[in-house]
Amino acid sequence: MPTATYFNLPEEKRSRLLDILLEEFAANDYKNVSIGRVAERAGIAKGSFYQYFADKKDCYLYLIQLGMDEKTAFLRQAPPAEHSGDLFFQLRWLLEAGMQYQFSNPRLAQISYKALFDDVPLPDETLQVIRHGSYAYFRQMVQAGVAGGTLDPQVDADTAAFLLNVTFTELGRYLMERFQISPEHLLAGGAASFQRDEIRRTIDQVITVLEQGLRKKNT
Repeated sequence: MPTATYFNLPEEKRSRLLDILLEEFAANDYKNVSIGRVAERAGIAKGSFYQYFADKKDCYLYLIQLGMDEKTAFLRQAPPAEHSGDLFFQLRWLLEAGMQYQFSNPRLAQISYKALFDDVPLPDETLQVIRHGSYAYFRQMVQAGVAGGTLDPQVDADTAAFLLNVTFTELGRYLMERFQISPEHLLAGGAASFQRDEIRRTIDQVITVLEQGLRKKNT
C-alpha cells in the first residue's frame, strides 16, 4: 500500500500520478508496465516512485484495492428498491449497477479484469478475494433462491454460481465490443453510452435467459 509520503503529496501532484498509474496498468499487461515510464510521464525521478510505493507489485495491489473499494461505494450509492425478494429482480439491479460502474470507471474495471485473467504476481489472499469472492457471493445467492422457492431445486448451486460469475465478469467487455464502445470514448465522458436502448435490451435478454434456465417452474 502507498506510504505516508504518497498521501502527503499535494492533491494535484498525487492526482496526476494516480491518473498515470491507472492509464499505464489499464493499457498494459503487468509485466509490461514500466516504472521508469511512469516516473518520466509524472515528471519525477524514478527513485521518487519508491518513496511512494515499495515496488511495482505494491502499487498494483493498491490499484486493485482501490477498484474494489470504488465499486463497493458505487453500489452502495444506489441500493435496489425494496421488492418481494425475487432473485431475478436483485440480479437485474446488480447487473445494471455493475455495468454502470464499469462504464463510469473503465480503467479501474480493466485493471480488475486483468487481475482475474492475467498472470500477475498477486498474494494468495488477494487472488482469493478477486477470483473467488464473487463466486462465493453468487453461490450464496443461488442457495438462498432455492431455499426461498424462487429457483428450481434441481439447480446445482456451484454450476449456477459459475454461470452468474462468468456472465457478470464478461458482460461489460462483451457490450463494449459488440457496440463498438472504446475505453477512450468512456474516458471522454461516454459513460452515458450505458443508457443506449440496445444495451439495455441486451441486459434484459441476459436476465431473461438466466431466468428461463434457473427459475422454479410452476407445476
